[in-house]
Amino acid sequence: MANNTDSNITRKVIRAFVSEMEAQRVVTKEIDTQTFKGEFTPQRGDNVDIKRPHQYKAKRTDTGDISALTANDIISGKATATVQQYITVDIDWTNKEEATRLDQLKEIVAPAASEAIQELETSFIDYAIQNAGLSYGTPGTVVDAWGDVAGARSLMNAIGVPQSGPINYIMNDFTVENLANTQAGLNSSDKLVNTAWQRAQISTPFAGLQAMTSNGLSTWTSSDAADRAGALDGAPDATYTTHKDSYIQSIDVDGLSANAVVKAGDIIEYSTKYYVNQVTRKPIFGKDGAKVKFRQTVTADATMDGTGAGTLLVTGPAVYDSTGQYRFINAALADGDAFTILGAASTEYQPNLFFCKEAFAMAFVKLPKLNGWDTIATTKDGISMRVTKYSNGDKNTQKVRIDLLPAFGTMNPFFAGKGFGVA
Repeated sequence: MANNTDSNITRKVIRAFVSEMEAQRVVTKEIDTQTFKGEFTPQRGDNVDIKRPHQYKAKRTDTGDISALTANDIISGKATATVQQYITVDIDWTNKEEATRLDQLKEIVAPAASEAIQELETSFIDYAIQNAGLSYGTPGTVVDAWGDVAGARSLMNAIGVPQSGPINYIMNDFTVENLANTQAGLNSSDKLVNTAWQRAQISTPFAGLQAMTSNGLSTWTSSDAADRAGALDGAPDATYTTHKDSYIQSIDVDGLSANAVVKAGDIIEYSTKYYVNQVTRKPIFGKDGAKVKFRQTVTADATMDGTGAGTLLVTGPAVYDSTGQYRFINAALADGDAFTILGAASTEYQPNLFFCKEAFAMAFVKLPKLNGWDTIATTKDGISMRVTKYSNGDKNTQKVRIDLLPAFGTMNPFFAGKGFGVA
C-alpha cells in the first residue's frame, strides 16, 4: 500500500522549516527585506524598480542671495531588484511518516532548513562581491588586527554612510582565530545564545561596527592578466544622469595583458584619483595622512583583445559634476588615468564583507501553488516560501519540496565593500 500522510502535513513542515531557518540566518538578518516587499507580482516580471533618494548640495553666501547661483537639479534615479535562481530543497518522505507522527519532524526538517538558508546567504554574498563598490585593504592580505576591521568602518564613515545603524562586518571563522589574541578589552555579549545570528556575533558593537562570523562567505577568482597595470582609453561619461539607475559605469581600458579575462569581483585602483565625502564633497584622508585612492569593482567578466584593450563595467561610478550636487570622486576620470587590478593573477580570494542596511535590498517572489497540497508562508521580515507535497505514482514515493525565489537589488554600492587586511 502506498504511503499516506495527513493533508495538513505541509503546514507542519512549514512551521518547522521557518523556525529552523530563522534560527540559522546570519547575513540575511542584516539585509533590507522591506523595500521591495510585496512588489513582485505576475504583472511586474523579473525586475522591480523603486526611486532612489535625491541628492542636493547646500550653498554658502554672505547675504543669502542665491539668484546668481545654479539651482539644484531634481534628477530621479531608480534602484532595481532582479529575480535570482530558485533555491529548492526536496525531502524524500517515504518511510518518514511514522517519524513525523512521533514528533520528530523538527529533526527531519532542520537539515533542509540549514541547507536552504546556507544557499540563500551564499547566493547573496556572490551578488554582493560583484556589486559592492568599496574595498578596504589588499586582496591576499589576511585580516589579523582589529584595525583592519575598524578601517572598513572608517572608510564608510568618511564616505558619508548613514549613521542610522551599525556597519556589519562579516568574516570567516579563521579570521576570528586571527583576532582572538586581540579580543581582550572588547565586551562579549552575555546574550549570544539561541540563534545563529546571535552566536555569530563576536563582540558587542566595536567602534560602531557589528562584527559577525559566517560560513556562507563566497569567493571570486581574479583576472588572469599578468600585466595588471592599465590605463583609461578615453574619458568615460561622468554624469549622474547616465548612471543614476544602474550605478554601473562603462570604461574603456588598455595596457593589460593580451586576451586577458578581467573577472567580475576584481578591484581596480586609480593612481591619481581619490574618494570624496558624498556630503561635503571634500577628499577623504586615510590613517597614513594621504588621500584615499578611488577604487571600483568589476561587475561582469570582460575579455581584452589582442592588444590588451577592452571595455569594463564597474561600480560605483566615478560621477563628477561641476556644481558638486553629484560628486563621488575628486575629479573626473580622464584619458590615460592609470589604474591597477589589485591582487595576483588567477587567484581565488574569499573577502570579508562589510555593509550597512541601506546598501542592498532583498525580496522574495510569492510563488503560485502547484497542483497538490501546498502551503505558502511569509516571515515577519518578508521571506516567502512554498512547501509542496507531491508523489510519483510509478515509483510509489512521496516527497516534500521547499522553494524560495529571491530577488536582490543594490541601493547604493558605496555603502558596501570587500574587506581585507592591511600590510
